[in-house]
Amino acid sequence: MTAHYTVQGNVAVITLDNPPVNGLGMVMRRAITDGLQQAQADSGIKAIVITGAGKAFSGGADIKEFGTDKVMVEPNLRSVILAVENSTKPVVAAIHSVCMGGGLELALGCHYRIAAPGCSVALPEVKLGLLPGAGGTQRLPRALGVEPALNMIVSGEAIKSEMLAMLPGQKLFDKISTSVDSLAAEALTLAQEMADARPLPLVRNLPCKHPQGDGYFQFARNMLKGMAKNFPAPLKCVDAVQAATQKSFDEGVLVEREIFVNLMLSPESRALRHLFVAERAASKIADVPADTAQRAIKSVAVIGAGTMGGGIAMNFLNAGLPVQLLEMKQDALDRGIATIRKNYEAQVKKGKLKQDKYEQRMGLLSATLNYADIQDADMVIEAVFEEMGVKEKVFKELDRVMKPGAILATNTSTLDVNKISNFTQRPQDVVGLHFFSPANVMKLLEVVRADKTAKDVMASVMAVAKKIRKTAVVSGVCDGFIGNRMIEQYGRQAGFLLDEGCTPAQVDKAIENFGFAMGPFRMSDLAGNDISWAIRKRRYSEKPGMKYSKTADLLCEKGRFGQKTGAGWYDYLPGKRDAMPNADVVAMISAHRQSLGITPRKIADDEIVQRLVLSLINEAAHILEEGIAAKASDIDIAYVFGYGFPAHRGGPMLYADQVGLFNVVQSMNRFALNPWDDAKFWQPAPLLLRLVAEGKTFN
Repeated sequence: MTAHYTVQGNVAVITLDNPPVNGLGMVMRRAITDGLQQAQADSGIKAIVITGAGKAFSGGADIKEFGTDKVMVEPNLRSVILAVENSTKPVVAAIHSVCMGGGLELALGCHYRIAAPGCSVALPEVKLGLLPGAGGTQRLPRALGVEPALNMIVSGEAIKSEMLAMLPGQKLFDKISTSVDSLAAEALTLAQEMADARPLPLVRNLPCKHPQGDGYFQFARNMLKGMAKNFPAPLKCVDAVQAATQKSFDEGVLVEREIFVNLMLSPESRALRHLFVAERAASKIADVPADTAQRAIKSVAVIGAGTMGGGIAMNFLNAGLPVQLLEMKQDALDRGIATIRKNYEAQVKKGKLKQDKYEQRMGLLSATLNYADIQDADMVIEAVFEEMGVKEKVFKELDRVMKPGAILATNTSTLDVNKISNFTQRPQDVVGLHFFSPANVMKLLEVVRADKTAKDVMASVMAVAKKIRKTAVVSGVCDGFIGNRMIEQYGRQAGFLLDEGCTPAQVDKAIENFGFAMGPFRMSDLAGNDISWAIRKRRYSEKPGMKYSKTADLLCEKGRFGQKTGAGWYDYLPGKRDAMPNADVVAMISAHRQSLGITPRKIADDEIVQRLVLSLINEAAHILEEGIAAKASDIDIAYVFGYGFPAHRGGPMLYADQVGLFNVVQSMNRFALNPWDDAKFWQPAPLLLRLVAEGKTFN
């Protein structure tokens, strides 16, 4: 966690060394300034090079300091950059691999910059609800030009160094090195060439104007308004860059700083920073050391060529792993392969996938009707019908044919993975990998750890999840795991709201205005109402005392299963997903309400939102207490990435913390008095009561 100082001839080299991305933490910042002072004091040193060890120049701020006072401890990053600018000896930034956030701001403070080809350059702070806070909004427009700089700042996306170097009039890079390997030598040469150059060039002194002036910035705001809904940072980025064109550099920095501080205190930024840290924490399992040996996964088999199986297969094909797709009937297999081909061809048509990549991926796919053909796969994932008897047949067959050490995974969304693992003679090799539909798009992967799942299996599947670009959250075994166990309570509340006076459209609109991607009834239509119907039928026999609204059953009895039938809670036109309210469904709900003797009442949107969201929170508290989820932030990740919970609220558990757990409990107690609701469910979870009593929060 420091910077190393070495001397090569008459050049001092300061090498940032804080793996994995050379984060600019407090110790690192002090080491940089110490190195600068040492070079200034040495008369034999004529120039300085700053570079990064390992796989990055610098990825910016050290995430371990997020939310702590260390970020502002002197020298803070602004002070480090000022020390670089004030150096009487030229400072060259030798940039490679990754140069992002504070790393790019540091480079912009150097007198000269040489970049290796292929370096990813970005100011990604907007993704954390922030803007660059160490002069990035003021220096990058001067070095790169106003429009490309603003595009980079408001998107937060990385651009390759050689692409930036091609921009006309850019002053970001003085040179692109021949290769990564030659960067160090070429940086030394540049430093020696510039040793006697005076005055030393500073980005802050470059002009910064846009020919359209304020008109351009208003156009940028208009373009961003729809895209930046619920997130203040993108529009604030425009304000800061506009200040760069209207004010002196020092005045612009003050504007940037004020905006940065205000954004840092905003709930949206807190939520995004929470998710950033939580996503990385989710990959760590307390009792599975980071150095646990992993099983090699070089080939994968998928059983079931339906929508889910095909989507799962695409994840591995995209990552360059060969996949065998197994079905029992040729026509089902043909349909599955045709769907995969169609999905890739659509990407090619839209320009999102190159033809050669498409052909490469399809070349990795093979198909079979015979279990014996998949026996050498390193991992097999079943995606067959969600019924225990079907799973049993599959896993007994896998146990018979698969090679020793192969990982046997089930894609079940609710069933008992312990029971499934015991269908085999190798329960230590069995794990749940619950993909979310569409599996080739959705980011979340629930990794279900059975009682006997081996630690090396857990380490291996977490690594594979990263390879196929999924965010993995570990769950223990229970009915529905983390996500679906919680969503069941959410769905029950949605049903009670219909009984009491709401329409499906009112409930959906209220929760979508809160920020959900879609409401419970649109979501059910998308997933298939028959799926939740099958789960409820199981519940009626397993938990006869549990209270449900019967409106969803009445809907399914009419054959209204959702988008796939063109009719569910809403009507759908062929080939379209627009949800159109149906008068007969509203009449059905009203008639059922009347049969229960309920007088409909006007229910405010706020009550709708609170009942739906707090139902998630209370069930999540039970899940935490039972150890099904290891930490509250895992639940937040599951719900933001898998269930459309608004990212700007940080997930249900952070939302509960921000509302205040005392207030959450008070609301639950109030809901428990509702005669048409489920009073038993609204008894706050013991963990929730304990946290309130101790004045603590989930996170």
